Amino acid sequence: MAAVAVRAEGLGKRYRIGKMLPYKTLRDSLAGAISAPFRRTTRGPEASPAGNGDQNILWALKDISFEVGVGEVVGLIGRNGAGKSTLLKILSRITEPTEGFAELYGRVGSLLEVGTGFHPELTGRENVFLNGAILGMKRAEIERKFDEIVAFAETEKFLDTPVKHYSSGMFMRLGFAVAAHLDPEILLVDEVLAVGDVAFQRKCMDKIRDVARGGRTVLFVSHRMNSVRTLCSRSVWLDAGQVRMAGLTADVVNAYEASLTMADPRRRGGPGAHVEAQFRGWEIVEPRTEQPHVLESHGPLSVKIVVDVYAPVRHGVHAITLWNTDGILIWGWATDGLDLEPGAHAFICDLPGLPLKPGPYSWRVGLYSDGRVLDRWECVPHMVIATAALGDRRDEWSGLLNIPCDFRVVEDGVRE
Repeated sequence: MAAVAVRAEGLGKRYRIGKMLPYKTLRDSLAGAISAPFRRTTRGPEASPAGNGDQNILWALKDISFEVGVGEVVGLIGRNGAGKSTLLKILSRITEPTEGFAELYGRVGSLLEVGTGFHPELTGRENVFLNGAILGMKRAEIERKFDEIVAFAETEKFLDTPVKHYSSGMFMRLGFAVAAHLDPEILLVDEVLAVGDVAFQRKCMDKIRDVARGGRTVLFVSHRMNSVRTLCSRSVWLDAGQVRMAGLTADVVNAYEASLTMADPRRRGGPGAHVEAQFRGWEIVEPRTEQPHVLESHGPLSVKIVVDVYAPVRHGVHAITLWNTDGILIWGWATDGLDLEPGAHAFICDLPGLPLKPGPYSWRVGLYSDGRVLDRWECVPHMVIATAALGDRRDEWSGLLNIPCDFRVVEDGVRE
């Protein structure tokens, strides 16, 4: 590995649930972190032993160790609550670790909570200077980049308006613009891109790519696995506050997405629960593989949905839809005129293929009778499409579909 930009050794963060601590704002923490910008060590105090039986102790992180080389772009992935944001806050010196230490070599920029340090009574112009100072920029540097920051945020008309009158989108754009123009050697990015319209999200991603192409070090937290695939050379998977896997992004992301299929299907209700029907499982039956919730083929497939019926269903309707992780409806279908007797039934849905880009997707199913909802279910686990990507590797150009294309060049005017 090249020269080290970030090193973490045995990092742990422990919280005592319900314990009252002196209140300290994030702005105060950031302001106190401005000093010593080129080599920063965050070290936790000796952790006093806590009994394993203490139900009020929560370890958000435990024994986290890794290194990031100068110029590397590393993804941090994992489910909600895995400890990703806590780790970035420790590296940003917003919070102190309970044990272990972290060293960062270079000027650090943090895109964690966009707009942190903005004062609602001050104008956009005044907040650019205030926020820039909190993030460690000198006044001359802010003045030099001021026009670029404002142009990026698209808030020129509202510069002299107090930000308390800004929409949430304007507030976020200005906050991101200030932080993104800090020009740090190390950039820490949390899931700030989940807010805002699609055009601005694309603009943010382009800015982060510019930082990465400039040879700077980036730690990137995201739930968008295709963004991680295209942006990051290596990734670290956090699970329940510990490192589950670290290595090449393709290997780590594939393992993480496969883990989404390990959740147990739901078990609830039954004849005694005063319900007339309930879904209880799903799987891909064709093509049959060792992982019944993973699709590895571009061709035809059959999906089986299992439902328990506890009372006769007459003139029933079954609906099935497919959604991506951004909440976009991919496909939907409904079948009516169903007559079902009590017992277990399998609904088989045959499809010519699902030419979707790789990643996790969610089936949602419903059963209705005479306008009544008998049961609705967002199927667990997710379906993971693990086919090879056939389109553009960049997420913003790949779209939703994964369709092969035969390309050729012919002379203009020549008919085949």
